Amino acid sequence: MASLFLNQAQRERYERVPMEISEYDLMQFFQISHHDKIFLKSFRGEHNRLAIALQTGIVRFMGFLPDKWQVQIPANVAAMVCDHLNINIERLALYGNRDATRTEHLNLVLRYLKFRRWQPMDELWLAPWLLNKGMEHDNEAILLEQVCLKLGQERILRPSIGTLERIVGSLDEQLHQETYRRFSLLLTEDMKSRLTQILELDILRGITLHRWLCQVPTSNTPRSINQTLEKISFLKSFNVHEWDLSVISLNRRKRLTQIARNVSNKYLQRLNATRRYPILICFLYESLMDTNDKVLEMFDDYWEHIVNGSKKELDIYQQSLFKSQNEAMKTLSQAVSIIVNDTVTDDQLRSLIFEIYPKEVLMEALLVTRSALRPIRQTHLYYLNNYYGNLKQFTPNLLKTFDFQIAHSKDGFQKVIEILTDLQSGKKRKLPDDTPVDFITPSWNKLVFENDQQQPEIFPQRQPYELCALANLRDRLRSGDVFINISRKYADFNSLLLSKTQWELLRKDFCSQMSMPSLPTERIDQRLHELESLLKPLDELLNAGGEIRLEEGVLVVPALPAENIPLSAKALREQINQRLPKVNITDIIKEVDAWINFSEHLHGLENEPRNPEHQSLLYAAVFAAGCNLPLSDLARSCELDYQSLWWTSNNYLSEENLKKANDTLVNFHYQQWLSGYWGGGTLSSSDGQRFPTSGKIRNAKALPNYFGYGKGITFYTHTSDQYSQYGSRSISSTERDATYVLDEIIGNETDLPILEHTTDTAGYSDLIFALFDLLGMDFCPRIRDIKDQRLCKIKDKEWEYPALKFTGRVNPEYLKQHFDELLKVAASIKSGRVTASLLISKLQSYPRQNNLMYVLQAYGQLIKTNFILKYLLNLPLRRKINTQLIKGEQLHNLRLYLWFGSDGIVRRKQEEQQQKIVRSLNLITNIILVWNTVYQQEIIKQLHQEGYVVDENDFEFISPAPFEHIIRLGKYSFNTNPELGDNGLRPLRKPKLSN
Repeated sequence: MASLFLNQAQRERYERVPMEISEYDLMQFFQISHHDKIFLKSFRGEHNRLAIALQTGIVRFMGFLPDKWQVQIPANVAAMVCDHLNINIERLALYGNRDATRTEHLNLVLRYLKFRRWQPMDELWLAPWLLNKGMEHDNEAILLEQVCLKLGQERILRPSIGTLERIVGSLDEQLHQETYRRFSLLLTEDMKSRLTQILELDILRGITLHRWLCQVPTSNTPRSINQTLEKISFLKSFNVHEWDLSVISLNRRKRLTQIARNVSNKYLQRLNATRRYPILICFLYESLMDTNDKVLEMFDDYWEHIVNGSKKELDIYQQSLFKSQNEAMKTLSQAVSIIVNDTVTDDQLRSLIFEIYPKEVLMEALLVTRSALRPIRQTHLYYLNNYYGNLKQFTPNLLKTFDFQIAHSKDGFQKVIEILTDLQSGKKRKLPDDTPVDFITPSWNKLVFENDQQQPEIFPQRQPYELCALANLRDRLRSGDVFINISRKYADFNSLLLSKTQWELLRKDFCSQMSMPSLPTERIDQRLHELESLLKPLDELLNAGGEIRLEEGVLVVPALPAENIPLSAKALREQINQRLPKVNITDIIKEVDAWINFSEHLHGLENEPRNPEHQSLLYAAVFAAGCNLPLSDLARSCELDYQSLWWTSNNYLSEENLKKANDTLVNFHYQQWLSGYWGGGTLSSSDGQRFPTSGKIRNAKALPNYFGYGKGITFYTHTSDQYSQYGSRSISSTERDATYVLDEIIGNETDLPILEHTTDTAGYSDLIFALFDLLGMDFCPRIRDIKDQRLCKIKDKEWEYPALKFTGRVNPEYLKQHFDELLKVAASIKSGRVTASLLISKLQSYPRQNNLMYVLQAYGQLIKTNFILKYLLNLPLRRKINTQLIKGEQLHNLRLYLWFGSDGIVRRKQEEQQQKIVRSLNLITNIILVWNTVYQQEIIKQLHQEGYVVDENDFEFISPAPFEHIIRLGKYSFNTNPELGDNGLRPLRKPKLSN
């Protein structure tokens, strides 16, 4: 049976003409050409010609003609078509009194456009095409869009949306059968038997292998690393590393893996073979890929941990050395004063010195002085020797498990890895005579080539050499100079990008989608022309000596004054806040779900819920995750069964489900009339909010300014200009926000048409400026210390530049030579081939001489220069950026108010669980925003009815983020009389029976 996946509002959007049509679509689909006019002349009566012209445009635009299209014409469409035909729109009311006439006219329009009607037989050719698309991406909403687009390309008038929804909804079983067919060579009887054992109890581990592989490490200790390496060894015993799964798409593979990770062993055992075995194949392959990445991340983090430890030891050494140096210098200086005293004879010298200072005291002072002269002990690298034993607990296993590959054939580091592996495994005890040393950096040089007596060694020492090699291995894994084959984060850099063949096929569509000129390199000329046009106005502005000016050659940019909010707006805001009903968070969740039914997206992968309290359990699970409440505490407070609540939380609140539910809320909020006064949904901002953690959490980092002596993580959130939050994720607090700016924007599946984005200083870099421009968006951050920013001049352009820091230089001809490479990078991100954060972190880890990074940064410097000049010239732009960032800060306050459980401390150790609570907090935040917005609209209507003078210009100063009326702790009653026993006490609980 086909599943229906659209809600009523979504179906209505497909069955009606959109209320707004963009200027681009207006010109492309509703412009009346010369041929159109000839066609329209064949119809008698103005009302007929007007109706036919509108129908022609609608069919071109939608590939479909809604039944009630006459009353759904947008104002800009009616204005343009009526203007072209010189016909009043009121004439349309006279059209189509007879059904036969309407049918005949539609047939004539279809014939003119070379369209035909949908026939049931069309399913025969559409089904295999749709199956191939579904194997690439099985998201029903995306597939439905692709079907509509395909029918338009084939010039077929699409049927009702219900018909297409049924076709797409029936695809699931076909996809499983096709996947099984493609895996048939891999699925031998022996393989099926081994896959079945994964779902059975493993006696040694006490759990099934499936559940064991699902467990993720929560710390970076040597023991935890070895335990994770054990999983890789197990997966390699399955020969998973030799499987070729290229017969299915990456999206399909991830989708099947997600099923395996979110369901129980029993559920997988109940599935038929065509579903179960492909799911397990994908699960094992993705587990190997994820575990490979996880182990190398743990190695990276552990190295960072011991480096921090060695720096602390250096500090302790230097502090103790400072104290002992003073004593030693005092002792030696007094001894020397005796030596230079002419009254002391040579034969009395030694006895007199030893009489005052015993020989042991002098020797100790001498050793202190000598140690101070040893530069080898003045670097933290020296103290890494103290951690050598800790490293050897897991590094032999690490080096044996991975087959490290070298990106550049001329690089001799492959031999270094081989020598390191032999030394760590015990195969060799000494360094060979031809040991490579070219990779050793100056900072390591003295440590590797000096022994403890500080005598120069021609040959390197073994232990410092191994440490230096491990440090280089870590750095090269980060940059991509060393890679492994089955990995996402540590794969060959070139494999992250589109191949040459793929890029050739996608180039034209991508350039069109990004509104690139017919010759893409003309984009650089456009940016150069933009720069040239900004130089003179800025020079005049600086010379005028206004607010933005030069003082003794230093740029002065005063802070923006506080926004002047009209008294009427303050009064309106007060009226609204006083009238908002006082309400519990739990009631808000239920009420908003009754309006939107966002909970329909919070479904499990198993059978439909049988618990009669399922909806209450679902609301409680969302509430607990979003407000950081322990499930056990909430279960007791709500009188819900803890096991049922735990099951609901783990099986229904997946990251994918929460994102869909959140998108539904954002789309509903986008449609509210009040939201339009806050913004058009085209501008957004992102910012991090830091939360402390408790216990050993692998990705938690120390940041004393925020966490004191503890550690924490960052919730990085994307906020639209309508206040809705369309993306959020957990990231490390020590990583720059700029790395993650693009991820949620590229992954945005809401109705928000994001075109501009702003951040504070932590969210920007030259690389980000370049990528935003290449992806067809504007990046406009608020940059701190803008007076110190490095601007760029253009090579071979004799322009007059303002007296700012134009110390950089960009070669436009060199950019043009490599512009196609830049476009391929952007297309790789846009197509989902690689996440922006992974690509950015790789590029930033590359050596400076890397050409791709150099070109991207150079292009980014050009874009940044243009932006800074516009920023200085344009006061409204500065205000817009500041206003948007303030909106994000207002929502931070709301999120802090909601995040009240567990003292605001994150206790979830697994990153997957952290992502769930981040998404849940995002969901509850948007639920509050939707509820507040709807009630604010209702209050404004009531004020109108009461005769209160409401100025529409004041609406932009209203915020949907107030929370004073929201009761977050529930209600407590002290009026009840407890039932007490004869002894005046409550009855005692009965203990649980022990096994």
